[in-house]
Amino acid sequence: MTISKRVVLAIALLATSTIPALAGVVVSSPGNYSTVGSPFPLSAYASTCAAQNVVSMGYSLDNGTNTTIVYNTSVSASIPAAAGGHTLHVKAWGNSGAVCVTDVSITVSTAGLIPPYAASVGGIQSLSNWSAVHDPGTPGSSTGSMGVTSSPSRSGAARRFTTSYSYYGGERYTVIFGDDQSAQNFVFDTWVYIAGSSAGIANLEIDLSQVMPNGQTVIFGFQCDGWSGTWDYTANKGTPTNYSDQWVQSSAPCNVRSWSTNTWHHVQIAYSRNSSGYITYNTVSLDGVQQSINATVLGAFQLGWGPVLLANVQVDGATSGSGSSTVYVDDMTLYRW
Repeated sequence: MTISKRVVLAIALLATSTIPALAGVVVSSPGNYSTVGSPFPLSAYASTCAAQNVVSMGYSLDNGTNTTIVYNTSVSASIPAAAGGHTLHVKAWGNSGAVCVTDVSITVSTAGLIPPYAASVGGIQSLSNWSAVHDPGTPGSSTGSMGVTSSPSRSGAARRFTTSYSYYGGERYTVIFGDDQSAQNFVFDTWVYIAGSSAGIANLEIDLSQVMPNGQTVIFGFQCDGWSGTWDYTANKGTPTNYSDQWVQSSAPCNVRSWSTNTWHHVQIAYSRNSSGYITYNTVSLDGVQQSINATVLGAFQLGWGPVLLANVQVDGATSGSGSSTVYVDDMTLYRW
């Protein structure tokens, strides 16, 4: 058969045949083994799955059990993720129960979580004006001592918090490190090291307070709650002038006593506020594993403070008797924009 006859025959076959649609999940973005920011865009589609018509799609990140589902043959989303390597699972379900999955390996850069124009203050843990006081919102009593140490340390200047308590007492460690009334977006980034044993720690709290242009103080309260096993955030259940500060349990799991000891853990808390003092707690990352909080609450209090940025680290006791704990923090940085 000559080449021209083969071409004519091929064209005739194409005209009379049916080309099957692509089966399974096709991910247009992000690309496999690509580097992305946070949040990163997801774009994917699926027409058929195991010869079944697709009725829904979904996605999840890493080994998380929370799968976001859309009842469509395509999915488009913006997905937040902590810096580091991740596996994105994109899924499709057929009308008779078939399941198809495409996995995509990605690396999330830190630059994606924090915009390049963000202002920052680093080395907060090494400042000399830290103070310690028993938190009257906890029962019992507590005392605390502090010091800067080169070991254990990541930067060469970690801060050690040594807390002694009785009957669930909590010690609050506080530092003022500047002021910025205009910033509305924040990432509180720090590393935490629990020495020896975590048995004496009930809650580990990391807070930020900011005075807004209207003079009200916004309190971004956040803790790993060993009683409920969740990340908690604070909310003002009253008004700025008649306030009622309460802890709210999120659905994101956390128990500080399950953290491995004598090693550094990376904590990143992302939140924002509006001009009225409503806070949106966005995400929290522990050792590169990000969890969504996605809660908006009133966080404004009329406290009469002057312009300030203030950070707290609080360690609460875990028993009705007496006990102690030693916690180190290092590379404490606040990003804001």
